[in-house]
Amino acid sequence: MKFGLGTATKISFIAVIGLIAGGCLSGGGDDSSSAISPPPPPPSGNNAPTISGNPASAVVVGNNYQFTPTASDPDGDSLTFSIQNQPSWANFEASSGQLSGVAPLGSEGTYSDIRISVSDGELTTNMSPFSINVTQVALGSATLSWTAPTANTDGSALTDLTAYRIYYGTSSGSYNNQIQVNNPGLTTYVVDNLTPDTYFFVTTAINNRGVESAFSNEASKVVN
Repeated sequence: MKFGLGTATKISFIAVIGLIAGGCLSGGGDDSSSAISPPPPPPSGNNAPTISGNPASAVVVGNNYQFTPTASDPDGDSLTFSIQNQPSWANFEASSGQLSGVAPLGSEGTYSDIRISVSDGELTTNMSPFSINVTQVALGSATLSWTAPTANTDGSALTDLTAYRIYYGTSSGSYNNQIQVNNPGLTTYVVDNLTPDTYFFVTTAINNRGVESAFSNEASKVVN
């Protein structure tokens, strides 16, 4: 039987909400005296690929680092990736642009001006440069709290709750870390050893047959 966290089960944070202030321009004059030229037609031929992403800016010695950019080509061309200033402890895949590796003891420091590019064979697009800070310890933490579920998705009472599972990562909707809390009586947990970054969290509930619920709502926290 499947069961879910339900709408009452949430991870709660005091969230900082950023506002983007927009402006507007106004002007006078007779519109009939101003001719508006149509936009020029798009140029024919090959179009440049696009690349973007939000790589983590720090990693603790002994922990896995992984980043894969998002890239596409408007013409559907095959893409290859390249990198500049690749950290010595990391591997790079030219077919996907993935940068990954485990920073060993002794590799502490900041690896700056890392640049990942994508090419369709004719045109190349560069992603914004970024840095990775390798540290021995991470002092950041996030306190998660939630409400224990009381019902299965079919409305029946949930009587065999066994554990919770916390998923988190540095990209919304992508959670490459997980923690299992094997005490169904707990509704608060501190995730520690976090390096400076923005983290996104969800949680699930698990019954005694190992059936896991769907994700709860996502919460986020900026660790400085």
